[in-house]
Amino acid sequence: MDRGEEVKAAALRETEEECGLKTRTKGLLGLYSYPGKISVVVVYVAELSGGKLIVGDETAEVGLYSPANIPWAELAFQSTIDALKDYLKKREHSE
Repeated sequence: MDRGEEVKAAALRETEEECGLKTRTKGLLGLYSYPGKISVVVVYVAELSGGKLIVGDETAEVGLYSPANIPWAELAFQSTIDALKDYLKKREHSE
């Protein structure tokens, strides 16, 4: 996130820079922080609006997965795991 940048705008920009996808936010999913860490991760639910999936300069790998095929053991960050679990729970309860 750049200094002075609005959080939602940063999320949209970072998504496009890191994986090539343009998105529209649908709402805040959650805030994730962990003992001993100085950062707070802000996660939005978003829908795809365009772009092409690419591996960005700061990205090791990208992919699209169904919930049953998420490679949990390969995810690099605890915040990613926690956010995905929260999203899947929320989605399950809204169906």
